[in-house]
Amino acid sequence: MAKVVAKEYIEFLEQLKEHIATSRYKAALVVNSRLILLYHHIGTEILKRQKEHGWGAKVIEQLSKDLKSIFPEMKGFSARNLKYMRRFAEEYPNVEFVQQVAAQLPWFHIVVIMDKIKDPQERLFYFQRAIEHGWSRSVMVMQIELGLYRRQGKAITNFKEKLPSPQSDLAHYTLKDPYIFDFLSIGDDAHEREIEKGLVGHMEKFLLELGEGFAFVGRQYHLEPV
Repeated sequence: MAKVVAKEYIEFLEQLKEHIATSRYKAALVVNSRLILLYHHIGTEILKRQKEHGWGAKVIEQLSKDLKSIFPEMKGFSARNLKYMRRFAEEYPNVEFVQQVAAQLPWFHIVVIMDKIKDPQERLFYFQRAIEHGWSRSVMVMQIELGLYRRQGKAITNFKEKLPSPQSDLAHYTLKDPYIFDFLSIGDDAHEREIEKGLVGHMEKFLLELGEGFAFVGRQYHLEPV
């Protein structure tokens, strides 16, 4: 079959590529949203139980051990992370805000904002800008350290809920967020598949460039001993 190179086909392929990329990101965003809401729920319940029963900080250490025992594939239940969940719920008790704004960002983005910024208005500014511009965590940290909030003024403009482009740094970060893989219990396998895909891709390209005398047989091809 001759290779199709018609202009219409190229446009069709580009449209499909964009649609698939967008769908993948939106699917990851749904999972991320559920993860952030779970963390907020856990933090809220810790606060509630500590208040009701007078539990101290040691309950978090015990809870961490028990949750890691029950869900060994999930890395999000360290004592340190549970303390962040508690703090997240304490500083953001408004579930509506968590659903509409915070849940559009990966967990590490939220942790960075809580750690680096104390002023609520400044925090909101970076929440909004990270979503609007699709910042990766490293870009967001750079903007915080460069004082973007102070340079642009303290007035918060009207924020319209907006998904960043699927080509943005935030989209790529969300799709590869290890906490999401752990949440879905596919962490190690998913990472191995990504590594395998990358290595095999380079090997295939290298063999093709060598020309005659070399062949790429296939991925995970079974060889029988002689």
